[in-house]
Amino acid sequence: MSEEAARSRVLVVGATGRLGGSLVRASLAAGHPTFALIRPHYFALPDSAPLKPLAAAGATILKVNAPLDDYWSLLEAVRQVDVVICAVPTKHALEQKPLIRAIKEAGCVKRFIPAEFGVDHTKVQICDMDHGFYEKKAEIRRLIESEDIPHTYIYCNFLMRYLLPSLVQPGLDAPPRDEVTIFGGGDTKGIFVEEGDVAKFTVCTIEDPRTLNMTLYLRPLGNIYSLNELVSLWETKINKCLKKIHITEEQLLKNIQNAPFPLKMDLIFIYSAFVKGDHTYFEIDSRSEGTQLYPDVKYTTVSEYLDTLV
Repeated sequence: MSEEAARSRVLVVGATGRLGGSLVRASLAAGHPTFALIRPHYFALPDSAPLKPLAAAGATILKVNAPLDDYWSLLEAVRQVDVVICAVPTKHALEQKPLIRAIKEAGCVKRFIPAEFGVDHTKVQICDMDHGFYEKKAEIRRLIESEDIPHTYIYCNFLMRYLLPSLVQPGLDAPPRDEVTIFGGGDTKGIFVEEGDVAKFTVCTIEDPRTLNMTLYLRPLGNIYSLNELVSLWETKINKCLKKIHITEEQLLKNIQNAPFPLKMDLIFIYSAFVKGDHTYFEIDSRSEGTQLYPDVKYTTVSEYLDTLV
């Protein structure tokens, strides 16, 4: 049996997204025969632009309509693989329901990694103000467990491309160079992980019995920062002291109440991470932390990321 034949066959759902594309590339780099589930409208785009990098990397492209409309094609795709990884956006989280049904019916999938990522919604302290954002994921998680689907949940907290490019300054496209807003006391820590690194850690789990039916948290030591620490790091890199504007928790809550969407959600997530501490307030076992389980995986640090913005 060849080495490739011995490796798990992986299906990535949501492969045209940035995280999904990273998952495809990481799976292929690890030697897994990898399938990318693609909806038909991508084939109609000029030169099928989103598909070319996936095919060129070696992925097998599978065309499937929206799962609710094409269950049998979805089932056929699932029957070809051992592992299913889903990376659809949270707004489409409930579309995983027919996928779970197909996994259950196929009976061949040894592990399902759902579109969790982000923050562990079982730990967040803002569920009364998230406008239903986390309930979709909670519903999918309940379904996975009620159907006894073998799974791994992966939580990376913030992807680096979210909020970090502005130094957690909503409305800005780049880090500030004159004044900066500090939300709350500024000492509560949040976590950022680059999506290519999320993909590498995710792929590490798929044949690891230690993570089966478990939760994996990504808390790289070089990526856990408070707002005060982020600002200090940035000031060092640009060799300039910024004017600090402090927004109290009370004022932030008022701002959230009055803000329009999507700014409202940005402020809610900032409140969750950097005031309530939803990324870091709870302890985790070293056996459930990605960099401890897979110390050989190299990851981009916050400092390295900010170097690209100087």
